[in-house]
Amino acid sequence: MEKLVIYTDGASRGNPGDAGIGVIIYDDKQNVIEKIGEYIGQTTNNIAEYTALKIALEKAVELKANKVDLYLDSELVVKQIKGEYQVKNKGLALIYREIKELLKNFKEYNINYISRTMNKEADRLANLSIDEFLE
Repeated sequence: MEKLVIYTDGASRGNPGDAGIGVIIYDDKQNVIEKIGEYIGQTTNNIAEYTALKIALEKAVELKANKVDLYLDSELVVKQIKGEYQVKNKGLALIYREIKELLKNFKEYNINYISRTMNKEADRLANLSIDEFLE
């Protein structure tokens, strides 16, 4: 695969609380390749956001993508990955390093902050995974 367009979101109810992730992967023609919604246990919203990104990147590596365009509604995660903010939280530092290593698998990547209204489907998947676990 030449290029993938990926939307990710993490949700936590309680922060920390029950958490889930949502990922939607599109090819460069805007066809949905995969949707992922997964309950990830008790954690913070920031860890959920990072976990969603990590799982998305692992899937993109598996799909042998050369380029990825990433869209997240977490300004913190986007600015930390871009190096605009430092990662001071030890809990985030480990997953941050894992993500930076995963990004080395791509010839090119772009990570973009978008509003929540532009990320509704990934948000829906993250929350649905929590709802299904709690039922």
